[in-house]
Amino acid sequence: MAGDALIEMRGVNKHFGKLHVLQDIDLIVHRGEVVVVIGPSGGGKSTLCRAVNRLETVESGTIELDGRPLPDEGRALAQLRADVGMVFQSFNLFAHKTVLENIMLAPVKVRRMKKDEAARRARELLDRVGLASQADKYPAQLSGGQQQRVAIARALAMDPKVLLFDEPTSALDPEMINEVLEVMRQLARDGMTMVVVTHEMGFARSAANRVVFMDDGRVVEDRTPEEFFTAPRSERAKDFLSKILKH
Repeated sequence: MAGDALIEMRGVNKHFGKLHVLQDIDLIVHRGEVVVVIGPSGGGKSTLCRAVNRLETVESGTIELDGRPLPDEGRALAQLRADVGMVFQSFNLFAHKTVLENIMLAPVKVRRMKKDEAARRARELLDRVGLASQADKYPAQLSGGQQQRVAIARALAMDPKVLLFDEPTSALDPEMINEVLEVMRQLARDGMTMVVVTHEMGFARSAANRVVFMDDGRVVEDRTPEEFFTAPRSERAKDFLSKILKH
């Protein structure tokens, strides 16, 4: 795997004012790997995720995607964002467009795909996330779980090299969480490279190749789920797990 790094972060630092949110982050994500990032709130997880597609700029260190440094702006940055799909906490769907139109938009605008081809692909992806029958509805007509699955289909429509998920289930009612995680599990089984910031420990356990535990802007542990959940090395991780696994 060593030569197959898709995302490579070296010595990455970021401040928000006096707060040092990313402290000397070194992280490699290999092609086909599912890396789940967990840790207490405010530990830097979302910032790390957003730095990978340059929604947050970093002050020092390097981030490479598929062997290339992240571009600063312009067309190259748009290309980067096409290669790095992102699914947010809030679904960010266009309210005035149908589900199908939401998924077609970027492939037509950015990838210059023909409309009929984009529509065909969008329907395939809706089928993949279990929403084939909802193509002509508007986002407001769907449940939160359905909207988030549309958002995943939309990210997949660009045929990205990697998908980033920033707490994709934290805005959902409990009964909807599993339908979204199930789609994500299936993507993991299909070999999609994924970086997932989440509080869902069951998903981390079952779907991750590696668990990255962050606290206070640092990567404290980076291990297999089995090792991390059964024998965390750091006091910080032990404390975190004892609090959440009691519920």
